[in-house]
Amino acid sequence: MIAVALYAIVLIAIGHFASKRMGDIKDYFAGGKKLGFLAVAFSARATGESAWLLLGLTGMGFAMGVQAFWVVLGELVGVGGAWLLMSRRFKRLTDQYDSITVPDYLESRFRDTGHWLRLIAAGSLLIFVPIYAGAQVFASGGAFYNFLDWNHYWGAAFGFGVVLIYITRGGFTAVVWSDIFQGSLMVIGLVVLPIVGILEIGGITNVIESLRNIDPHLLSLHGPGAADPVTGIIAPSSGAWNTASIFAIVGLVAIGIGFWGSPQIFVRYISMKNEKSILPGTVTAITWTLLADCGAVLVGVVGRALMNDQIALPDKESILPIMSDVLLPAFFSGVFIAMVLSAIMSTIDSLLVLASSAAVRDYWQKTKHPDMSDEALMSTSRRLTLILAVIAFAVGIGLLLIDKEKPIFWIVIFGWSGIAATFCPTMILSLYWSRLTANGAKAAMIVGFLGVPIFSFAIGPILKSMGMEDVAGYLAALDVLLPSFVLGFTAAVIVSLLDKNGQAKLVGIKEDLHFARTGHPPP
Repeated sequence: MIAVALYAIVLIAIGHFASKRMGDIKDYFAGGKKLGFLAVAFSARATGESAWLLLGLTGMGFAMGVQAFWVVLGELVGVGGAWLLMSRRFKRLTDQYDSITVPDYLESRFRDTGHWLRLIAAGSLLIFVPIYAGAQVFASGGAFYNFLDWNHYWGAAFGFGVVLIYITRGGFTAVVWSDIFQGSLMVIGLVVLPIVGILEIGGITNVIESLRNIDPHLLSLHGPGAADPVTGIIAPSSGAWNTASIFAIVGLVAIGIGFWGSPQIFVRYISMKNEKSILPGTVTAITWTLLADCGAVLVGVVGRALMNDQIALPDKESILPIMSDVLLPAFFSGVFIAMVLSAIMSTIDSLLVLASSAAVRDYWQKTKHPDMSDEALMSTSRRLTLILAVIAFAVGIGLLLIDKEKPIFWIVIFGWSGIAATFCPTMILSLYWSRLTANGAKAAMIVGFLGVPIFSFAIGPILKSMGMEDVAGYLAALDVLLPSFVLGFTAAVIVSLLDKNGQAKLVGIKEDLHFARTGHPPP
């Protein structure tokens, strides 16, 4: 309890001091565009992860063994690709356009004067962000229950209250400062706990031997020999490589697609002081990802070896709380509670500021009240952040009422997939293809947005009703992000090629993309 109280005090203090740095709306939504590489890298990574890393991915390591390392590969490809291939171009263009939000950038990039592109972007965020943030509220309730045996609802309310205090005070700056603190906690804890577990069991050899006795396929990259009831991943019944295992692995790796354009990540690139921060930021972000993600999988794998299937867990995603409670002194177990809350809160706060900017900056100011003062905008933003937070809290409580035992990983991935499928095809093409039009971008965002609920809830039952159970099973293993992304990408290309009027409006885009690529105007 002392460790949790200290953690809450630090976050509230961060919000207080960050509020002293608020001068205008650019400060509130983009940190004044003056953040260094360490702040941006840690904030992007802490935001990109969430409860799914500390509870979901550790649970996957427990259930699936080393097959869960495919998620690590997907994360490395996603994070590395975003920093190496997209961040520099995006930073140059957003500075040129003086953008402080992703919809700002999209409107300028596509010469869209009708505001529909901005409204579609803002609207999709206002739908998926409360779902994604609500999943984090759901996870915080589970974390307090697993660690301290608190009531789920009181735990969710406590975590939510701390976020609300510092985010409404300090805006984006408070979010970034807290992410440095929280990201450091997360990576240190995920590196330390599996090492403690390995020492407890007597070395790596004993871990391997224990897993081999439980199920030798836990040591194989194709995964265990039966479908896992927690994750829902369809694994081959024979424990061998086949179509089902390949689809499952592709689905795990494809999780990394979300880093190639999700606004909660890319607004960090906008906030950088200059592009000199990109190289050290890339190294920092990739190193953080490698340590934290591998550590999360190893927590589950080593925990499975320690338990040796002799201790019944409440659920697979409780392995981190149980390991920290069993292996560490009480205070350090409390630090691990703070670490889980860090993963949850660093995502909630970023999402709420993102959704607030979408509503206030991208709708209210840009389309309704262009002359609104910064003071009025910031006041409105704080009020709306509070409203969106209450909605997210209600979503989280609703999820708890429906099913407290639902796996956190897949609830979070649904919200992550919705935002990613909506924005990533457009963001990638906008930086590399000069012929992408505003209508093509709108089509990509609408198709990607709709693809996630359709693939989640409609395609499977339809295929099963047609007697195509195998195809439905493969799509379930693949999950929703990759097919929704492919549909959105395809829609963007087809509509843009057919949009002759839109092509005519793209005056100066080739010059803009030349500057984005080289850093110099065309000769």
